[in-house]
Amino acid sequence: MKEIIKEFINASPDKMISYAQYMELALYHSEEGYYIKERQKIGKEGDFYTSSNVSDVFGKLIGKWFAKNFRNLGLPPSVCEIGAGNGRFARAFIQGWSGLNDETLTYCIVEASPYHRKLQKAELNGLEDVKILYGSTFADTGMKQGLIFSNELFDAFPVHVVEKHEGIVNEVFVGFDNEQLKEIMLPVMDDRITAFINDQEIELAEGQRIEIPLAYEPFIKSIADHFTKGIMVTVDYGYTKEEWMHPSRRRGSLRGYYQHQMHHDVLQHPGEMDITSHVHFDALKLIGEKYCLNFVQKMRQDEFLMAAGILEELAEHNDPNPFSEASKRNRAIRSLILPGGISQSFDVAVQAKGLDHSIGKLF
Repeated sequence: MKEIIKEFINASPDKMISYAQYMELALYHSEEGYYIKERQKIGKEGDFYTSSNVSDVFGKLIGKWFAKNFRNLGLPPSVCEIGAGNGRFARAFIQGWSGLNDETLTYCIVEASPYHRKLQKAELNGLEDVKILYGSTFADTGMKQGLIFSNELFDAFPVHVVEKHEGIVNEVFVGFDNEQLKEIMLPVMDDRITAFINDQEIELAEGQRIEIPLAYEPFIKSIADHFTKGIMVTVDYGYTKEEWMHPSRRRGSLRGYYQHQMHHDVLQHPGEMDITSHVHFDALKLIGEKYCLNFVQKMRQDEFLMAAGILEELAEHNDPNPFSEASKRNRAIRSLILPGGISQSFDVAVQAKGLDHSIGKLF
C-alpha cells in the first residue's frame, strides 16, 4: 500500500496529496485498502470492537424498537444499514424484529467491500421472513421509506486536515521524502474548506488542528435525494462545535487503530491500520437540514438504549452459573449502560424526513 500511495503522490502535480486522498487510498483502495482487503478487522483478532460485536443485545433491541414504532410512524417494514461490517448487527436486528412482528421485513445493506459482503451473506444465511437486498449505494437499494441506520460509519469518512500556524489557517498535506510519508503545510486554497469553517463558525486557536469532513455533504445529499419518508439513526463518536474547541482537543482527533493499539501518527501502516476521526455532529445536523433531513434529537448511546427499553431485556434468574446464557446476556446489557462502559463514548443522532407530526412518538 505504501508503494501505491508513493506512486499516487509522485503522479500528483505538486508531489503531495490531501489527507482525504491519503485516507481514501489507505482505507478504500480497490485491492489494498484496509476496509476492502480480506482481513478480520473487528473483534479480538482485529483492530477494534463495536457495540454490536460485544453482544447481540444491541442489534436485537434496535430491531424491537423499530418493530414497536414503524406503524405509528406510518412507515413500511423497511430498513437500510449503511456499512454493515460482518453482518452481526443485521442478524440481531432481524431476530429482534421477528420476535415482535411476523410481517416480512425488507433489510437493505449498502456495502462497498466484497469481503464484508461475503461475511454478511454467510452471517445472514438461513434467516426466514426477511428480504435482504444489497447495493453499493443507497440509491442501488431502491428503498424510499423506512429506517436508515449506521454504526461507526461517519468516523471512517476521509477528511481534510487544517492547522492554524502564525495566524494562518493551513491545510496539512501528505508528501514523500527519503522513503517516508511526511506532512506538508500550505495556506488553505480549497474554497470548500473555507466555506465549511465559516458555516460551522470554527475559530481555531494558534497551533490548533482540526479535521474537515467535506465528504459529509455529497453523501447526505445522495441519501436525501432518494429518501422520501422515515428516520435516519446515526451511532458514532464525535463532538459538537463547542466540544471541538476544548483545549484538550487542540490536536484534532485523527488517529489509527492497529491490533487494538491507538496511534496518533496515521501515516504508519497504510492499508493495515484503521483510520478514524471524530464526527462533527453540528455539521451532520446543518447539512441534514439543508436536504430536509430534520434534526430530532442527539443523546448518549446509553440514554438512547434506556429510552428504547434495554432494562426490559434484563433476565430475572437465580442461576449461579456465570457462563449461562442469562448471565452473559445480563453482563452484556450492563456493559452497555453502566458508567464507564462503551456507550458513554458514543452518541445517537436521530434525523427525520416527512415525519413532522409523528416523530414525537419515538421516545
